[in-house]
Amino acid sequence: MNETHTIRFEDLGLREEILRAVRESGYVEPTPIQARAIPEILARKDVIGIAQTGTGKTASFVLPMLQILSSGRGRARMPRSLILSPTRELATQTARNFEIYGKYLHLSMALLIGGVGMGAQERLLDKGVDVLIATPGRLLDWYERGKILLGGIEILVIDEADRMFDMGFLPDVERIVSLILGRRQTLLFSATMPPEVRRLADRFLVNPVEVQVARPATTAETVDDVVVEVGADEKKDALLEIIEREGITKAIVFCNRKRDIGAVMRHLHRAGLKVRDLHGDLEQSQRQATLDQFTRGEIDFLVATDVAARGLDITDMPAVINFDVPLNPEDYVHRIGRTGRAGRRGRAFTLAAPEEQRFLANIEKLTKRKIPRLARVGAREEEKGAGEPVPMRQPVPRPVEVGRRRRSAAAATAPRETSVVRSAQKTPSARKTGARSASAPQREAQVLAFGEHVPRFLANPVPVPMRKAS
Repeated sequence: MNETHTIRFEDLGLREEILRAVRESGYVEPTPIQARAIPEILARKDVIGIAQTGTGKTASFVLPMLQILSSGRGRARMPRSLILSPTRELATQTARNFEIYGKYLHLSMALLIGGVGMGAQERLLDKGVDVLIATPGRLLDWYERGKILLGGIEILVIDEADRMFDMGFLPDVERIVSLILGRRQTLLFSATMPPEVRRLADRFLVNPVEVQVARPATTAETVDDVVVEVGADEKKDALLEIIEREGITKAIVFCNRKRDIGAVMRHLHRAGLKVRDLHGDLEQSQRQATLDQFTRGEIDFLVATDVAARGLDITDMPAVINFDVPLNPEDYVHRIGRTGRAGRRGRAFTLAAPEEQRFLANIEKLTKRKIPRLARVGAREEEKGAGEPVPMRQPVPRPVEVGRRRRSAAAATAPRETSVVRSAQKTPSARKTGARSASAPQREAQVLAFGEHVPRFLANPVPVPMRKAS
């Protein structure tokens, strides 16, 4: 593929208005997926594009679509083309690509995603749009309400098809494709090609040209990724140490679970870092505001779930940190693909606890490579010794539950009153449930017996029961 490095966008047959916008964006040479896919799409062939994230897949179909759609006009509620995206973020990013590259063309576009008001988009559709970008669920909702007609679709794009499958959207996608009967061209783009996506392509694409520029699930050559093996309770401190030791000033920190995001974000905030969160429970306006702040540099660290692993296209992303090893090995490829974009070098760090080693093994099996290990975080002065293992941090004493009150472990060792009822709480079995402070002296349990401490109720006279009269 050496010849692709000498190809320029001017060689692909694109209109001058599109080339002007491309040049103003700073691009001169197309990426391999763009160089191979754009001519096939302009020839009006069905295309399957397989390329890893960060290789310019979006522009590889946006640019030729702008060329094809530059002649003609959309009719009311009948868009001329449809792009299906798995997430709101990816749909929004695709819409931005159309705005950037199509700014010298008079084409209209509508974006149908959750969390955005329907009024403005409905007015656009009533006028007629050339490009409709939508998530599957939102599109079907509008279709079932009779607000949109799919009979005028000429070009259909299924973007990130493997992600559609991962998120359970393939049944919706199949239904949508079956509703678009008059389309002339279908394009399917994906980072990987699992069997389910292959069956979808075989069913709906006609004699497709397959363009594959990298084997599925390979990490980008511009990304230097390493694994840092730590204990599960050391992750937050390890995260801060990586940021400090490696001089990271901007990064996305990925967590597997939404419930962990708040704790990680607070930990970074307490260290004086500018940090925000990004996950699926936020409204679209909040998510977009956060992404805009991150892009402008008002936020340095973004703590996110995999909702940001795809569709987030920030060129200047020096590093990615996996706070958790992703459960799905393919998500690893997409996460670290957020860095090392547009020819820049990127770094990716993954914190791996012992219980996550099996997920790490799956990633290495998928990518067919052993990920280098970074020297263990926290091993500084200890590493200068004779190779002794790094000592684990001592756990903080936890509160001890007594009745309905909570008292610290140190308080559990304080002297107690010598009543029989209170001393019953200090039996050996009860003491085992708590943890003694390291500085507290060991005390023998006080043994109480009947004698001077006979309870008063035992000294009361016992009434003699009276006999019944016969």
